[in-house]
Amino acid sequence: MKKLKGEERRNWIFSYLKEQHVPVTGNQLAKLANVSRQVIVNDITLLKATNAAIVSTSQGYIALPDKESTPYVQQRVACNHQSTHSEDELLALVDAGVTVENVTIEHPVYGEITSSIMVSNRHDVEMFLKKVRDTDAPFLLELTAGIHLHLLSAPTEEILNRGIHAIREKGYLLEG
Repeated sequence: MKKLKGEERRNWIFSYLKEQHVPVTGNQLAKLANVSRQVIVNDITLLKATNAAIVSTSQGYIALPDKESTPYVQQRVACNHQSTHSEDELLALVDAGVTVENVTIEHPVYGEITSSIMVSNRHDVEMFLKKVRDTDAPFLLELTAGIHLHLLSAPTEEILNRGIHAIREKGYLLEG
């Protein structure tokens, strides 16, 4: 591919991501676009600033489908468990057919901190947890004694409720 400049490259990146059905790393995009990874990171930041529906996950970048063309339901749930139960929680949700879009904590100094997770199946969960282990990064819930929120999505209300029921049964759902 010939080296594209600025806006043309960003348009290509966004189009390319929309065509993919798996996350694409910054390094992969850099090789394809014949630029450095840092240029890709900057381009993604600029795309997000224009409200391009791109999320950064531990596996790479994903362009989210148009909400109008992909009907799904979402719900934010409050959870409470230790980091040792994170894999079990995520697997219970994805096994029910639910996508865990992000995690949010309420930090006493920084306020609300949200991070994209975007796991929809066991492979996604495995790759997410591998990244956590490989980087020795703490889970956000470790900053709040286990309390955290997840934004969940599913194609139907029934599937979403099945996932919520699964984590309720395991005692991970924080209910008032």
